[in-house]
Amino acid sequence: MKIYRSAQNNLFFSVFIFGSLGLFSCENKQKEGTAELIPSLPVVEVIQKDTILQTDYVADIQAVKNVEVRARVQGFLEKIFVDEGHEVKKGQPMFQINDLEYKTELAKAKAAVSSAVAEAKAAELELGRTKILVEKNVIAQTEYDLAASKVKAAKAKIDEALSVQTSAETKLSYTFIRAPFDGIIDRIPLKMGSLIDPGALLTTISDVHNVFAYFNISENEYLQYKKSIVKGLKEDRIVHLLLADGTQYGYDGRIETSDGEFNENTGAIAFRARFPNPNKLLKHGASGKARLTAAVENAIIIPQKATFEIQDKTFVFVVDKNNMIQTRAFKPGRRVAQYYIVESGLKPGENIVYEGVQSIRQGSKIKPLKMNLDSLMQIALTIN
Repeated sequence: MKIYRSAQNNLFFSVFIFGSLGLFSCENKQKEGTAELIPSLPVVEVIQKDTILQTDYVADIQAVKNVEVRARVQGFLEKIFVDEGHEVKKGQPMFQINDLEYKTELAKAKAAVSSAVAEAKAAELELGRTKILVEKNVIAQTEYDLAASKVKAAKAKIDEALSVQTSAETKLSYTFIRAPFDGIIDRIPLKMGSLIDPGALLTTISDVHNVFAYFNISENEYLQYKKSIVKGLKEDRIVHLLLADGTQYGYDGRIETSDGEFNENTGAIAFRARFPNPNKLLKHGASGKARLTAAVENAIIIPQKATFEIQDKTFVFVVDKNNMIQTRAFKPGRRVAQYYIVESGLKPGENIVYEGVQSIRQGSKIKPLKMNLDSLMQIALTIN
């Protein structure tokens, strides 16, 4: 009986010991699990510094001169002296329309002029003879007046005939089309032998020694631009051009002028910049981005990737001295590469979560990994 109770007590003590160890082990695992839930996230300090603001605008590139060459008379296209994409010089022959009909008209017009001149000469001789007879009182004065009227009518016929001749000469000249200026030939839609009507498009010629880049800016940006001019910045400020492949064009342009009014639908105003194009790289109708740069003093800067939006408002996670995060709304301004210039809502020296904002929430605790925002900006601007 004693042996049975002793065994029973030993069994109870063993169960108690193992149960206590199990509870202790679970508590340790829970504590370790709680410690593992605190994430380590990169944190940057909000800085204030002078910087260069770069703003890109979609640009429409156009040749300084871009002219449609159209036929002015009807006829068959007899010759084409140029080819698509070729450069031409001012006055160089481009097209020839069959001119036989217009040469015939000119010959008729010249004959009409000769006939009118002959009639006028005969009328003048008759006037002279009539004058002599009037002076001798052989005929009445009215005969002289009639002869003088015939002379005037004959001279009017000469003027009319000369006008027809000039018109015929002009039409004949229209059958031979020359380049209006130095430029590059575009598509030639008609081929030799085609019947051409007046106004038919023969080709387009573009002068691309210089090109215009048109781009639209908002009213707010326009006002900032004008204010910068008041502060001493030149109005014909430099513009950089980014090509369609993302590379920067090798020549800088300058703003020449802007539209006289804002577009009532978009609230924007168009600017025009001129770029030199000595290598003919830029073509009429090309696209790109016009980049304006401006110096900004004492700008508060934060990374764009540290921000998130909720219902048209922009937020960041601010880290306090206890490494707790708080949601903070702020008003973003212009962008510098992948960074925002803060208008209000944040102060220099505050710490914000740089990456991983999607995995945390208000009131969470983190282990901050400090990063240097200034160094990150230098790398980003260099890549950009």
